[in-house]
Amino acid sequence: MFEQNYMFQVPDNKKIRVIVHADAKNEADDQFAICHHLMSPREMIVGLVAGHFEKNPRKYEEMYPEGGTAHASFLEIEKVVDLMGLTGQVRIAEGSAHSMPDEKTPMPSAGAQLIIDEAMKDDPHELYVVCQGTLTDVASAILMEPRIQERMTVVWIGGGIYPVGGQEFNLMMDINAANVVFSSKVALWQVPMDVYKQVAVSLAELQVNVEPYGKIGHYLVQQMVDFNNEFSFFQRWPHGESWGLGDQGTVTVLLEEYERFNWNWVPAPRFDPRSMNYIHNQNNRPIRVYHTLDSRMTLGDFYAKLKLNFPERDS
Repeated sequence: MFEQNYMFQVPDNKKIRVIVHADAKNEADDQFAICHHLMSPREMIVGLVAGHFEKNPRKYEEMYPEGGTAHASFLEIEKVVDLMGLTGQVRIAEGSAHSMPDEKTPMPSAGAQLIIDEAMKDDPHELYVVCQGTLTDVASAILMEPRIQERMTVVWIGGGIYPVGGQEFNLMMDINAANVVFSSKVALWQVPMDVYKQVAVSLAELQVNVEPYGKIGHYLVQQMVDFNNEFSFFQRWPHGESWGLGDQGTVTVLLEEYERFNWNWVPAPRFDPRSMNYIHNQNNRPIRVYHTLDSRMTLGDFYAKLKLNFPERDS
């Protein structure tokens, strides 16, 4: 990894292994989260998995042919890693091209196999699989090798507002996979929609705090501006002057103090395949459901790490 310019060092016994799963070409915020994870010294990034977004209703066939969204995410992750000067230093794997047809049929992929391989390693550092999109590859990995359930923690940005639930993008990508993960034995931390929406930024804020810092800083902001312009014909979203960096919640929950307790234990529900509402009283193990994210620390940490690690450009 690149030489991180921090005055502090994270003791080895406090480091964790992390696999980042991202539908990186779906919108314009996954790229920020990937960059943030890669700059965080507590996290030993053992793999990046590219997820599909096949059920995105805004997906244009001419832009992403059938089964092509996972590969688009793979190429986007490669670009982010390259702009950070980390080409060849972190493993990148492509996830499944499609969602699961039911709750019993896994979708084997290089991404699912990466999760299995890392979970089965004899390593004292805890493993976290942080998911910023579909759960297809995590669910497939669990079905392919059930022993991994007790060897990792899954963090998922997704699901509707408790206690009712409802339409939510990451859940919509693969409801079968979500039901597999929620009904499994894996330790699960969920950041639902009303919580990940708390990490909000303005484009002006990003222009000042991100754009000047390295090739990666320029790219992060420019691709968001481009996306903002490209989808201007949708009236309600994007807003035009602001964005949500909700995917960075996967960084937040690993960065926060253990004793913050901004989450509740909730018996894991199921999801109704049509309404996406929660179906409670499933007699599943409890999961951690967040109700608050520290957006100040999240954004402050990201801006600081970017400025410390990437010199300001002359322009």
